[in-house]
Order: sequence, then C-alpha cells, then structure tokens
Amino acid sequence: MKILLVEDHKLLSRSLKQALEEDGFAVDLAVAGDEADAKARGAIYDVVILDLMLPKIDGLTLLKGWRKDGFTFHVLILTAMGTLEDKVLGLNLGADDYLPKPFELTEFLARVRALVRRGHQAKDPILRIHDLEIDTGARSVRRAGKDIYLTPREFSLLRFLCYHRGKVVTRSMVWEHLYDENDDNTSNVVDVYVRYLRNKIDKNFTPPLILTRWGEGYMIKGD
Repeated sequence: MKILLVEDHKLLSRSLKQALEEDGFAVDLAVAGDEADAKARGAIYDVVILDLMLPKIDGLTLLKGWRKDGFTFHVLILTAMGTLEDKVLGLNLGADDYLPKPFELTEFLARVRALVRRGHQAKDPILRIHDLEIDTGARSVRRAGKDIYLTPREFSLLRFLCYHRGKVVTRSMVWEHLYDENDDNTSNVVDVYVRYLRNKIDKNFTPPLILTRWGEGYMIKGD
C-alpha cells in the first residue's frame, strides 16, 4: 500500500516515514504544500497523511482542492490545531480521520491501517483465504497453522493481492501501490518479489494460492 506523507517537521517526518516503511508501506514524502499537491495529483495513493501548517499552501486548502477535483484517497490529518472546531472543519472539508499532535506511534499506525482497510472495504483486520490467515494489524501470517515470516515488502505484496482476491493485478498496479519514488524501477522487480512470496506461501503447501495470468499479471485465489 502506498502512502503520501505531508509533513514539514524534519524529525517527525523521518520517524513517521520509518515507522510506516517498517509496517510494510511504501512512502513518498512532501514537505511543502505545492510539492504535496503535485505528488497527490501525479500518483496513486491509498492514504494521504496531511499536516495543516505547511509552507506554500496550507493543508486545508490542499484538502479542499483535492475533494473539489474528485480525488477520493483517504486523508488523515495530523496537526497541533486540536480544538473541536478545527476537527469539525477538517472533517467537513473531506478528511477521513483526525489525529492531534502529540500522538503515540501505535495509534498513528492503527489509524493508517484502518483507513487502508476502509479503502478496500475490509472491516476485519484478519484476512482469510483457504488455510491462509493474514493479520494486518499484527502483521503476522499463518498457513495451515504454521507461522510464516515475511519481510515488510513481502507482507505488503501479499496484503495487496488479498485485497484484490480473485482478480488479476498487473505489474504496473503492484508497482504503483507498493513502491515509492526512490525505489529502483527495474523491469523484473515485481516478478522477483512474487517469486519470494511464492517460496514462502505456496511451497510445501497445497493448493497453490498465487497464480500467474500470462500476459496480464498475478492473482490470489478467491474463497
């Protein structure tokens, strides 16, 4: 899943970006309003995390413009402006959630995960496909009762495939949702990670769940 983090505080943005990446998200960073606007309009994001006090263009102006122009990505507002009036204004302009500063990283990550699930219409944090169980909150995976360790990137790929269970996802879709602007866009990087994932999810288990649709992409079996 891909996140746009809009935060001009250097230390905070660094710690939030690291926490999100360790949780399996691809993260693009913007530190000013005009930069955030260009990135939000030029890529596909599952969630935009938006500070309100920004250089160039403030967060509420950005949010209002995005909603006016039909952008439907979920928005989590982070701000020190924590009065009831501020919250109501942000939500009325189209924010999906509001988290006053300071906050705990655990709550921040839980709110981001909840917005991702909402975007994929998945209320339950636990995804189940055949004998495969993915706990998106705890970031744990089990198949046939056996614990499986996945790297953050592998977990993110599996979660993305499961959110699209029964549907083919193209390589470009995977790239757009799982890789950030600093990743190396080599021609076979998606195929390599699918192979890594298959070796852990399908090897020594039946039936195979991750399927290739030649000339199209990949899919994970539906229920």
